[in-house]
Amino acid sequence: MTITSIPTLPLPGGRIPVVGLGTWQSEGDEAERAVVAAIELGYRHIDTATGYGNEAQVGRALATAGVGRDDVFLTTKLPPDHAGRERRTLTESLAALGVDHLDLWLVHWPPHRRATPETWQAFREARDEGLVRSIGVSNYSIAQIDELVAVTGEAPAVNQIPYGPKDHDLALLAAHRERGVVVEGYSPLKRVDLGADALVRAAEAHGVTPAQVVLRWHVQHGVVVIPKSVRPERLKENLDVLGFTLDDAEMAAIDALGHA
Repeated sequence: MTITSIPTLPLPGGRIPVVGLGTWQSEGDEAERAVVAAIELGYRHIDTATGYGNEAQVGRALATAGVGRDDVFLTTKLPPDHAGRERRTLTESLAALGVDHLDLWLVHWPPHRRATPETWQAFREARDEGLVRSIGVSNYSIAQIDELVAVTGEAPAVNQIPYGPKDHDLALLAAHRERGVVVEGYSPLKRVDLGADALVRAAEAHGVTPAQVVLRWHVQHGVVVIPKSVRPERLKENLDVLGFTLDDAEMAAIDALGHA
């Protein structure tokens, strides 16, 4: 990776930018335009999934934007009902995206609501063959992560879960970190009241929006955040969270929203 302007966190196979573009519910030409606009603004982390139905649009956008493959951190995910055909799904994802490897491949949900170590083993094999640089999961519990470790000896690099101030749980973050798992938060702005006093006060103090405060709060907690937008002005705002810092009192007030 050659990213310098966006902070990153280490993974076994590289470094993940702490702010990325989520593409859930981005469809067709709109999805393609959003990814192109994001790359032009400086985003270097794009998150998609087989289940989103937009891998081909993301791939075209990456080709259109003209950035080098190693300059964009690219994630996609295996649908849980594709357990047992992991390799075929990965091959199809790589073809749709127009790339020869992923930076991160996630099990989108626990198949059949179980940890499913056999799927995790297939992920490990794909990583060992160089098709994926890092592997992880999404929507897994700590107990399910521990089952993967018990069976295979390897923890996921990432667990992508819904996360925002209302979900804030220091014990949950600590449990992930004790296992060497990076937490990546999705739907960060759908899980909080943007009119909450703590957010409004911090926004006014820094001349930003409450939404930007929420994203900055994620960054300062070491949680990777992937807000979705298709609007260029909002894409820019979401990346601008790297331009200010919340103080300890502001962070504590936002943390407290999880106990309100």
